[in-house]
Amino acid sequence: MAAGDAGMTGEGTGTVVVLGATGWIGRHVLAAHARTGRPAVAVAREPAPHLGGHPFHRLDLAEAGPEEVARLLEAHDARVVVNATDAANSRDGWHRPESELEKGNVGAVATLVDAVEAVERPPRLVHLGTLHEYGPVPDGTAVHEDTPPRPANAYARTKRAGSDTVVRAAREGRVDAVVLRVANVCGPHPSPASFPGVLLERFRRAVAGERVSLRVTGDRRDFVDVRDVARAVVLAGDRPGVSGRILNVGGGRAVGIGEMVAWLRRASGVAPDRVQEVLEPVAGMGGGWMLADIAAAERLLGWRPVVPVSDSLHDMWYA
Repeated sequence: MAAGDAGMTGEGTGTVVVLGATGWIGRHVLAAHARTGRPAVAVAREPAPHLGGHPFHRLDLAEAGPEEVARLLEAHDARVVVNATDAANSRDGWHRPESELEKGNVGAVATLVDAVEAVERPPRLVHLGTLHEYGPVPDGTAVHEDTPPRPANAYARTKRAGSDTVVRAAREGRVDAVVLRVANVCGPHPSPASFPGVLLERFRRAVAGERVSLRVTGDRRDFVDVRDVARAVVLAGDRPGVSGRILNVGGGRAVGIGEMVAWLRRASGVAPDRVQEVLEPVAGMGGGWMLADIAAAERLLGWRPVVPVSDSLHDMWYA
Protein backbone atom coordinates (compact mmCIF):
# COMPACT_ATOMS: atom_id res chain seq x y z
CA MET A 1 0.00 0.00 0.00
CA ALA A 2 1.14 3.54 -0.60
CA ALA A 3 2.55 5.46 2.33
CA GLY A 4 2.04 9.00 3.47
CA ASP A 5 4.78 11.42 4.47
CA ALA A 6 4.58 10.65 8.18
CA GLY A 7 7.55 8.79 9.66
CA MET A 8 7.59 9.05 13.44
CA THR A 9 4.96 11.77 13.24
CA GLY A 10 2.28 9.18 12.48
CA GLU A 11 -0.06 7.39 14.89
CA GLY A 12 1.83 5.97 17.88
CA THR A 13 5.58 5.80 18.30
CA GLY A 14 6.42 2.18 17.48
CA THR A 15 10.05 1.27 17.01
CA VAL A 16 13.03 2.13 14.86
CA VAL A 17 14.51 -0.84 12.99
CA VAL A 18 18.16 -0.36 12.05
CA LEU A 19 19.46 -2.62 9.28
CA GLY A 20 23.25 -2.92 9.34
CA ALA A 21 23.19 -2.09 13.04
CA THR A 22 26.59 -3.64 13.81
CA GLY A 23 28.40 -1.48 11.25
CA TRP A 24 30.16 1.82 11.84
CA ILE A 25 27.20 4.09 11.13
CA GLY A 26 24.56 1.62 12.32
CA ARG A 27 25.93 1.40 15.86
CA HIS A 28 25.86 5.20 16.18
CA VAL A 29 22.32 5.35 14.75
CA LEU A 30 21.24 2.93 17.49
CA ALA A 31 22.93 5.09 20.13
CA ALA A 32 21.38 8.28 18.77
CA HIS A 33 17.88 6.81 18.94
CA ALA A 34 18.53 5.53 22.45
CA ARG A 35 19.30 9.11 23.49
CA THR A 36 15.88 10.18 22.23
CA GLY A 37 14.18 7.47 24.28
CA ARG A 38 12.80 5.73 21.17
CA PRO A 39 13.00 1.93 21.21
CA ALA A 40 15.29 0.59 18.48
CA VAL A 41 15.82 -2.93 17.12
CA ALA A 42 19.22 -3.95 15.76
CA VAL A 43 19.27 -6.06 12.59
CA ALA A 44 22.44 -7.56 11.08
CA ARG A 45 23.94 -10.81 9.84
CA GLU A 46 25.63 -11.46 13.19
CA PRO A 47 25.37 -9.88 16.66
CA ALA A 48 28.19 -7.76 18.08
CA PRO A 49 29.26 -6.86 21.63
CA HIS A 50 28.58 -3.15 21.10
CA LEU A 51 24.81 -3.47 20.54
CA GLY A 52 24.25 -2.05 24.01
CA GLY A 53 21.32 -4.19 25.05
CA HIS A 54 19.12 -3.36 22.04
CA PRO A 55 16.89 -6.20 20.85
CA PHE A 56 18.68 -8.06 18.04
CA HIS A 57 17.31 -9.83 14.97
CA ARG A 58 19.59 -11.88 12.73
CA LEU A 59 18.99 -11.18 9.04
CA ASP A 60 21.05 -10.84 5.87
CA LEU A 61 19.14 -8.34 3.73
CA ALA A 62 20.98 -9.48 0.59
CA GLU A 63 19.68 -13.03 1.08
CA ALA A 64 16.21 -12.32 2.51
CA GLY A 65 12.96 -12.03 0.61
CA PRO A 66 10.44 -9.18 0.91
CA GLU A 67 7.99 -11.34 2.89
CA GLU A 68 10.59 -12.15 5.58
CA VAL A 69 11.59 -8.50 5.91
CA ALA A 70 7.95 -7.36 6.01
CA ARG A 71 7.21 -9.85 8.82
CA LEU A 72 10.15 -8.44 10.78
CA LEU A 73 8.87 -4.87 10.39
CA GLU A 74 5.32 -5.88 11.32
CA ALA A 75 6.49 -7.85 14.37
CA HIS A 76 8.27 -4.80 15.80
CA ASP A 77 5.62 -2.24 14.78
CA ALA A 78 8.34 -0.36 12.88
CA ARG A 79 7.64 3.35 12.42
CA VAL A 80 11.07 4.03 10.92
CA VAL A 81 13.43 1.63 9.18
CA VAL A 82 17.01 2.76 8.59
CA ASN A 83 19.03 1.07 5.86
CA ALA A 84 22.64 1.39 6.99
CA THR A 85 23.74 -1.75 5.13
CA ASP A 86 26.53 -1.51 2.58
CA ALA A 87 27.89 -4.26 0.34
CA ALA A 88 31.38 -2.79 0.84
CA ASN A 89 31.27 -3.14 4.61
CA SER A 90 34.52 -5.10 4.92
CA ARG A 91 38.26 -4.46 4.71
CA ASP A 92 38.35 -5.13 0.94
CA GLY A 93 34.74 -4.18 0.31
CA TRP A 94 35.17 -1.44 -2.30
CA HIS A 95 37.13 -3.87 -4.47
CA ARG A 96 34.59 -6.70 -4.37
CA PRO A 97 33.23 -8.04 -7.68
CA GLU A 98 30.53 -5.87 -9.18
CA SER A 99 28.05 -8.76 -8.99
CA GLU A 100 28.44 -8.83 -5.19
CA LEU A 101 28.11 -5.06 -4.95
CA GLU A 102 25.02 -5.24 -7.15
CA LYS A 103 23.46 -7.87 -4.90
CA GLY A 104 24.03 -5.92 -1.70
CA ASN A 105 23.58 -2.34 -2.88
CA VAL A 106 20.80 -2.78 -5.44
CA GLY A 107 19.01 -6.11 -5.02
CA ALA A 108 18.82 -5.84 -1.25
CA VAL A 109 17.46 -2.30 -1.49
CA ALA A 110 14.73 -3.42 -3.90
CA THR A 111 13.82 -6.16 -1.42
CA LEU A 112 13.55 -3.62 1.38
CA VAL A 113 11.39 -1.26 -0.67
CA ASP A 114 9.00 -4.11 -1.53
CA ALA A 115 8.87 -5.12 2.13
CA VAL A 116 8.12 -1.59 3.36
CA GLU A 117 5.36 -1.24 0.76
CA ALA A 118 3.78 -4.52 1.88
CA VAL A 119 3.53 -3.58 5.58
CA GLU A 120 -0.01 -2.72 6.70
CA ARG A 121 1.14 0.49 8.42
CA PRO A 122 4.29 1.30 6.43
CA PRO A 123 7.24 2.87 8.24
CA ARG A 124 9.35 5.69 6.88
CA LEU A 125 12.46 4.37 5.16
CA VAL A 126 15.70 6.31 5.67
CA HIS A 127 18.24 5.00 3.18
CA LEU A 128 21.93 5.87 3.45
CA GLY A 129 23.61 6.56 0.13
CA THR A 130 27.00 8.12 -0.49
CA LEU A 131 28.35 11.36 -1.90
CA HIS A 132 30.45 9.18 -4.22
CA GLU A 133 27.28 8.68 -6.26
CA TYR A 134 27.92 12.10 -7.82
CA GLY A 135 31.35 11.10 -9.12
CA PRO A 136 34.29 13.45 -9.69
CA VAL A 137 33.60 17.19 -9.90
CA PRO A 138 35.88 20.19 -10.55
CA ASP A 139 37.89 21.51 -7.62
CA GLY A 140 35.97 24.10 -5.65
CA THR A 141 32.56 22.68 -6.57
CA ALA A 142 30.03 21.94 -3.83
CA VAL A 143 27.79 19.16 -5.13
CA HIS A 144 24.08 19.96 -4.86
CA GLU A 145 21.31 17.37 -4.88
CA ASP A 146 20.54 18.47 -8.46
CA THR A 147 24.11 17.77 -9.62
CA PRO A 148 23.84 15.02 -12.27
CA PRO A 149 25.38 11.83 -10.81
CA ARG A 150 28.29 10.39 -12.79
CA PRO A 151 29.63 7.62 -10.53
CA ALA A 152 33.16 6.60 -11.44
CA ASN A 153 33.35 2.97 -10.29
CA ALA A 154 31.30 -0.13 -9.51
CA TYR A 155 30.79 0.73 -5.86
CA ALA A 156 29.46 4.22 -6.59
CA ARG A 157 27.35 2.96 -9.53
CA THR A 158 25.62 0.34 -7.40
CA LYS A 159 25.08 2.75 -4.53
CA ARG A 160 23.49 5.21 -6.94
CA ALA A 161 21.23 2.49 -8.34
CA GLY A 162 20.08 1.65 -4.81
CA SER A 163 19.35 5.28 -4.01
CA ASP A 164 17.48 5.65 -7.31
CA THR A 165 15.33 2.64 -6.41
CA VAL A 166 14.29 4.27 -3.13
CA VAL A 167 13.61 7.71 -4.59
CA ARG A 168 11.63 6.32 -7.52
CA ALA A 169 9.42 4.24 -5.23
CA ALA A 170 8.79 7.26 -2.98
CA ARG A 171 7.92 9.54 -5.89
CA GLU A 172 5.53 6.88 -7.23
CA GLY A 173 3.78 6.90 -3.85
CA ARG A 174 4.72 3.31 -3.04
CA VAL A 175 6.71 4.15 0.10
CA ASP A 176 7.49 7.06 2.41
CA ALA A 177 11.27 7.33 2.06
CA VAL A 178 14.20 9.74 2.07
CA VAL A 179 17.80 9.22 0.90
CA LEU A 180 20.75 10.73 2.74
CA ARG A 181 23.86 10.98 0.57
CA VAL A 182 26.65 10.87 3.13
CA ALA A 183 30.15 12.29 2.68
CA ASN A 184 33.31 10.55 3.92
CA VAL A 185 32.72 9.55 7.53
CA CYS A 186 35.14 9.94 10.42
CA GLY A 187 34.90 9.46 14.17
CA PRO A 188 34.85 6.69 16.77
CA HIS A 189 34.99 3.00 15.78
CA PRO A 190 35.73 3.42 12.05
CA SER A 191 35.37 0.71 9.44
CA PRO A 192 38.79 -0.86 8.74
CA ALA A 193 38.15 -0.26 5.02
CA SER A 194 37.80 3.51 5.45
CA PHE A 195 40.62 6.04 5.29
CA PRO A 196 40.16 6.95 9.00
CA GLY A 197 40.22 3.22 9.79
CA VAL A 198 43.50 2.80 7.93
CA LEU A 199 44.95 5.86 9.70
CA LEU A 200 43.92 4.49 13.09
CA GLU A 201 45.47 1.09 12.41
CA ARG A 202 48.78 2.61 11.22
CA PHE A 203 49.07 5.00 14.16
CA ARG A 204 48.29 2.25 16.66
CA ARG A 205 51.16 0.23 15.17
CA ALA A 206 53.41 3.28 15.35
CA VAL A 207 52.59 3.95 19.00
CA ALA A 208 53.40 0.30 19.69
CA GLY A 209 56.91 0.96 18.40
CA GLU A 210 56.68 0.03 14.72
CA ARG A 211 57.82 2.38 11.93
CA VAL A 212 55.03 2.77 9.40
CA SER A 213 54.53 4.69 6.18
CA LEU A 214 51.46 6.52 4.96
CA ARG A 215 50.65 7.51 1.42
CA VAL A 216 49.41 11.10 1.59
CA THR A 217 47.91 13.00 -1.33
CA GLY A 218 47.07 16.63 -1.92
CA ASP A 219 43.39 15.71 -2.17
CA ARG A 220 40.74 17.62 -0.25
CA ARG A 221 37.59 15.79 0.78
CA ASP A 222 34.44 16.39 2.77
CA PHE A 223 34.51 14.50 6.09
CA VAL A 224 31.60 14.36 8.54
CA ASP A 225 31.59 12.92 12.04
CA VAL A 226 29.64 9.67 12.35
CA ARG A 227 27.64 11.05 15.30
CA ASP A 228 26.51 13.99 13.15
CA VAL A 229 25.41 11.46 10.52
CA ALA A 230 23.43 9.54 13.13
CA ARG A 231 21.74 12.75 14.25
CA ALA A 232 20.73 13.45 10.64
CA VAL A 233 19.24 9.96 10.41
CA VAL A 234 17.13 10.56 13.53
CA LEU A 235 15.83 13.84 12.12
CA ALA A 236 15.14 12.30 8.70
CA GLY A 237 12.93 9.69 10.32
CA ASP A 238 10.83 12.36 12.00
CA ARG A 239 10.36 15.24 9.56
CA PRO A 240 7.33 15.67 7.31
CA GLY A 241 7.76 16.99 3.80
CA VAL A 242 10.90 15.06 2.84
CA SER A 243 9.58 11.87 1.24
CA GLY A 244 11.10 11.36 -2.20
CA ARG A 245 13.98 13.72 -1.44
CA ILE A 246 17.74 13.20 -1.61
CA LEU A 247 19.60 15.20 1.04
CA ASN A 248 23.36 15.66 1.27
CA VAL A 249 24.95 15.09 4.67
CA GLY A 250 28.51 16.43 4.91
CA GLY A 251 30.93 18.26 7.11
CA GLY A 252 30.63 21.62 5.39
CA ARG A 253 34.23 21.97 4.19
CA ALA A 254 36.84 20.11 2.16
CA VAL A 255 39.65 18.88 4.42
CA GLY A 256 43.17 18.22 3.22
CA ILE A 257 44.38 14.65 3.68
CA GLY A 258 47.58 16.03 5.20
CA GLU A 259 45.48 17.85 7.80
CA MET A 260 43.86 14.57 8.80
CA VAL A 261 47.26 12.97 9.34
CA ALA A 262 48.53 15.97 11.34
CA TRP A 263 45.49 15.94 13.64
CA LEU A 264 45.91 12.24 14.37
CA ARG A 265 49.61 12.75 15.03
CA ARG A 266 48.70 15.25 17.73
CA ALA A 267 45.96 13.09 19.21
CA SER A 268 48.15 9.98 19.36
CA GLY A 269 51.32 11.68 20.59
CA VAL A 270 53.33 9.34 18.36
CA ALA A 271 57.07 9.96 18.02
CA PRO A 272 57.76 11.96 14.82
CA ASP A 273 60.04 9.33 13.32
CA ARG A 274 57.50 6.51 13.68
CA VAL A 275 55.19 7.64 10.85
CA GLN A 276 56.69 8.50 7.47
CA GLU A 277 54.47 10.39 5.04
CA VAL A 278 54.95 9.54 1.37
CA LEU A 279 53.43 12.05 -1.03
CA GLU A 280 51.92 10.11 -3.93
CA PRO A 281 48.52 9.51 -5.53
CA VAL A 282 46.07 7.16 -3.81
CA ALA A 283 43.25 5.46 -5.65
CA GLY A 284 39.93 6.68 -4.29
CA MET A 285 36.22 6.55 -5.07
CA GLY A 286 36.32 9.70 -7.19
CA GLY A 287 38.49 12.70 -8.00
CA GLY A 288 40.77 14.68 -5.75
CA TRP A 289 38.06 17.02 -4.48
CA MET A 290 34.79 16.43 -2.63
CA LEU A 291 32.47 18.89 -0.93
CA ALA A 292 28.73 18.62 -0.24
CA ASP A 293 26.24 21.46 -0.42
CA ILE A 294 24.28 20.77 2.78
CA ALA A 295 21.82 23.67 2.61
CA ALA A 296 18.84 21.39 1.88
CA ALA A 297 19.48 19.25 4.98
CA GLU A 298 19.68 22.41 7.08
CA ARG A 299 16.44 23.77 5.60
CA LEU A 300 14.37 20.56 5.65
CA LEU A 301 15.80 18.71 8.65
CA GLY A 302 17.12 21.55 10.79
CA TRP A 303 20.49 19.76 10.70
CA ARG A 304 24.06 20.99 10.52
CA PRO A 305 27.29 19.24 11.51
CA VAL A 306 28.55 20.25 14.94
CA VAL A 307 31.65 18.07 15.50
CA PRO A 308 34.85 19.49 13.94
CA VAL A 309 36.98 16.95 12.09
CA SER A 310 39.88 17.55 14.51
CA ASP A 311 37.63 16.65 17.46
CA SER A 312 36.24 13.68 15.53
CA LEU A 313 39.73 12.23 15.01
CA HIS A 314 40.64 12.92 18.64
CA ASP A 315 37.56 11.00 19.78
CA MET A 316 38.31 8.22 17.29
CA TRP A 317 41.77 7.77 18.82
CA TYR A 318 40.50 7.64 22.41
CA ALA A 319 37.32 5.62 21.76
